[in-house]
Amino acid sequence: MTTASTSLSVLFVCLGNICRSPTAHGVFATLVASKGYSETITVDSAGTGDWHLDHAPDQRTAEVAKSKGYDLSALRARLVTPEDFDQFDYIIAMDNANLSDLRAMQPEGFSGHLGLFLDFCQQSPSEQPKPQEVPDPYYGGEEGFELVFALVEEASMGLLEHIESNHLQALRS
Repeated sequence: MTTASTSLSVLFVCLGNICRSPTAHGVFATLVASKGYSETITVDSAGTGDWHLDHAPDQRTAEVAKSKGYDLSALRARLVTPEDFDQFDYIIAMDNANLSDLRAMQPEGFSGHLGLFLDFCQQSPSEQPKPQEVPDPYYGGEEGFELVFALVEEASMGLLEHIESNHLQALRS
């Protein structure tokens, strides 16, 4: 895990690392950069399944992200590893199944944050109750990718607010 005096690191995890976690990676990294924290906060993404290793994000994911001003073209799917628990302060799962898989991998001494991404969501991006999980849009239509993007954008703002409140003072000193 990174030391608090130099930086902070965030890993987003979904099943295949081609839809939800690369969206979170791209949105959160862009938000981090816009706040001038790129030298302080490292962002990555991974998947719990190995079906899409080294693949670019799903075309539908990339198109929705591009339409919102985010470029995911440099991202490639990778598998989450036990070493990630040594390298990342925050390991953020998109749903309970991914969280369960991560908990099964979690080493005994991990002192970072392991939890669900939408726990950082301040409010639902629609008038519906706030969901607990980012739904997997892979087998659905375009509206699923739009929903994922809206949820990810809201949760990214909440996560950055949390990090600013709880870590950035220590990281800057």
